[in-house]
Amino acid sequence: MTALAHERPETMTEFRTEPVFENGPGLDEVVWQAWKAMELPEGYRAEIIEGAIEVSPTGRYSHSQAIFLLKEALGDFLKGSDFAARQDTNVIHEGSAWIPDLLVVARDPERYVTDDGLGLTAAAVRIAFEVTSPGKRGLDRDRSQKRREYARAGIPMYVLIDDYDDQGAVTLFAGPQPEKADWEDIHRVPYGTDVTIPKGPAKGFVIGEGITGPKRG
Repeated sequence: MTALAHERPETMTEFRTEPVFENGPGLDEVVWQAWKAMELPEGYRAEIIEGAIEVSPTGRYSHSQAIFLLKEALGDFLKGSDFAARQDTNVIHEGSAWIPDLLVVARDPERYVTDDGLGLTAAAVRIAFEVTSPGKRGLDRDRSQKRREYARAGIPMYVLIDDYDDQGAVTLFAGPQPEKADWEDIHRVPYGTDVTIPKGPAKGFVIGEGITGPKRG
């Protein structure tokens, strides 16, 4: 997830809709090169999501606190295993570039580093976590766009912690279907009820009130 939603500048919308060179690079290549060349002020991040560059600021306190608690608990759970929880890492897949709020990857992921060193390939990711922030664009990004993107990439599991789903809910997406950009198994649990990761390197890890806080309202 990438924090509070700001509208994308019109110049970025053009990356999605208008070819820039008649006989030059394709649109995807133009978007990719533009993303690589971006220099953002501190506190902002840029991703390529479904063919468009998305720029968003880092999160408010409640957002960062949930990620901190999640990373701390997950790090303890994975300690001594072959896997680890990471943040602030570009995940690259077929011209897309994402920065999940948290991801589980091999503790020694060097074999997954992209040739240009910009990040890890999506094949490295066992679980992607996103924590929502308010705003229609930010919610759409995590609930819809990244849900589709992570499925297309074949990431085994996507976990969405959503303060704005009714009174708060955690949704587990498993069994990616890349050709459909969707998931076979979707399990939603309201805040106030523990949810347990059912498989993979974090099997048995519990997400409960200690991370999400109590049920809202």
